[in-house]
Order: sequence, then structure tokens, then C-alpha cells
Amino acid sequence: MTAIGSQNQGNAPRLAIHCGGVDLKNPVLTASGTFGYGKEFEGLIALPALGGLVTKGISPKPRFGNPAPRICETASGMLNSIGLENVGVEGFATAKLPYLRTCGTRVLVNFFGTTFDEYVGCGEQLGKLDGIDGLEMNVSCPNIKAGGIEFGRDTRVLSDLVRACRSVISKPLWVKLTPNTSDIVALARACAESGADAVSVINTITGMAIDAHARRPRLATIFGGLSGPAIKPVALRMVYQIHRAGLGIPICGIGGIQTGIDAVEFLLAGASAVQVGTQNFIDPASAERVVREIEDYCRQHGVSDVSELVGSLSSEA
Repeated sequence: MTAIGSQNQGNAPRLAIHCGGVDLKNPVLTASGTFGYGKEFEGLIALPALGGLVTKGISPKPRFGNPAPRICETASGMLNSIGLENVGVEGFATAKLPYLRTCGTRVLVNFFGTTFDEYVGCGEQLGKLDGIDGLEMNVSCPNIKAGGIEFGRDTRVLSDLVRACRSVISKPLWVKLTPNTSDIVALARACAESGADAVSVINTITGMAIDAHARRPRLATIFGGLSGPAIKPVALRMVYQIHRAGLGIPICGIGGIQTGIDAVEFLLAGASAVQVGTQNFIDPASAERVVREIEDYCRQHGVSDVSELVGSLSSEA
């Protein structure tokens, strides 16, 4: 391995990487819920330049989401309570997937349900569709049969859910973990032991915002998911904890990535790939720029293969 820090300006570094059963041309994807179904960004970004994209979450049937207001800005981030609005499996297959089959990059489809059976059924249906390279299961949804607790917060329930979905899905299966937990390693271990191919870390952090003048919450649902640069330190910590635990499951890092340096930090912490999320709202071409900036970093630091960065963080401050 070439020592990081040498100023080698020679051949172009190799950016291709394998993560969770999916071969990526580079480690940069776009995050679910921030990139629509891909076509919305056509003409704004060169999709073939990306390692991949993750669609917005798909449920068995269409959902219309939460009432407005459902987005508000916060210091160094944003809160959203969209309510997982989407076209459903059938609408996705007929209206969205044909474009994605020709978009020139890897396609992962995020999916979810409100019951155990909905998760399994939705995953099974999506897993049978051509043009999908992998599935990302969103387990941050409330289990309506268990008092509203998130599926992904109980290791036993999470294990059973991943195992059940794994049994009907042959495509690569990633699990997007909730950060609203006291033990992220235990959740990742449950996924690894139950057959998941990778974990995406992290989803949004539950928060709220208040309009002091109106004396009311800024979101109609009161609480929402916090994303953006504000959550990056939490995301880095959780990626590092999972990697350090030696579970053997690849990690896709998510949370406040704005630049190539941000992405490199996640790779150093142990992620094999990253997803750009909230930054897409600010700069629709940000993910493409992040790819270039990772390549620039590798050139500047004498890194011939981006995989050399994965988990190479020094333990010394």
C-alpha cells in the first residue's frame, strides 16, 4: 500500500469498489428520499458518473405522505416529515423502473412496510424485477402492531425481519439502520447474522423545531427526521463503531456529506461506500462533484486504489 501523504500525481487512482454484493464504478451513491426516482435529476447531473443511486422508499401500495408543513431548515441541516410518499410497487414498476434501466448507473431500491408481512411482500415483489441491482430495507418505520416502535430498534424483531426478507430476496440486501438507538453495533450484528449483505448508516435522527413567534411546531407532525451536516459527527461515530466491532459486514456511510473530504472521512472510518443526501437539495450535481474530489484526494495522497482508504483511520489523534 502506498503511504497516505505522498504526493504522487501519476496514474489515475482506481475508484471501483465492491460493497454488499454490488460492484460500483466508484463509492458514491445518492441517498434515498433526496433523489426522487432518478429521472428528476436528468440534465442536472451525469448519472453514469455515479457509483449508484438509491430510489425513494417504495411501499406495497401508494402513499400520499404527511400534511404540510413537512420540511423546515435548521442550523446546519433540515427536518423532514414527508411521510414516505411514493407510487407503490406497481407504480414504480410501470412508471419509474423503465427509465432507471437505462440511467447508466447501479440502482438500489429502498423499500419498507408498516407490518412484518408488508416488508416481506414488498421486498419479494421488488426482488423479482429486472433492472434493480439491489434492495435497501428501511427499518426506521413504525411497527403499527407493536405500539409504533421502529422495526429497527429491537434486535430480535430486526433479526426476524431481515431473515424473512432474505429468504425471499435473491438480490443484494442492504439494511438502512436507525441512529435512534443506544447500541448501533448490536443492530448491525443482528443484520450481519441474519443474512444482510450490507448496512447503510445512518438514517435521520428524530428531532423537532419550534416557531417561537407562533408558539407552535414548525412541522405538522411535530417531530421529523434531522439530516445534513449537523448529523455527520454522529454518523461517523456509528460507522466507526460498527467497523471496529469486526462484524464482517460492509458499511455504506450516510450523513452530512457535502464534499469529497467528507466522503473520505467516512471511508477512513470504515465505510466501503457513501451516499450523498441533503446536499442534493442545495446542489443537484453535488454527488458527481464528490466523485471528482475523492479522485483528487487520492492523487494528492498517493492512493492508487480507493479501497486502501477503507478502515485505514489511525487510532492516534
